[in-house]
Amino acid sequence: MLVKDIRLIERIHAADHAELREILHPRRDAVSVSYSLAHAVVPVGEASLPHRLSSSEVYYVLSGSGKVRVGDESQHIQAGQAIHIPPNSVQWIENTGTEALAFLCIVDPPWSEDQES
Repeated sequence: MLVKDIRLIERIHAADHAELREILHPRRDAVSVSYSLAHAVVPVGEASLPHRLSSSEVYYVLSGSGKVRVGDESQHIQAGQAIHIPPNSVQWIENTGTEALAFLCIVDPPWSEDQES
């Protein structure tokens, strides 16, 4: 069993400008899974930069609200919603609410720097 406390995980600023904490990654943790899991935060009034991953990605919104853009589509999102982002889709997320927009990012296969552009 592996238990990790998000409060003890270092915050990093991702290339897309979101604040990330990598919760679980099979290359860095003693787990055998085919995905990675991160916690992301976008402050009020800010947005991540447009980017694309060669992997499939799912966002699960924990708190806040905003707008997610995937390719030519955009959708208002809020806590309790999941968003699937197909591989190679240009994407970004914007906080249009009044509190931090926090969400989980599940990437399959696991995120790696070389798959992001």
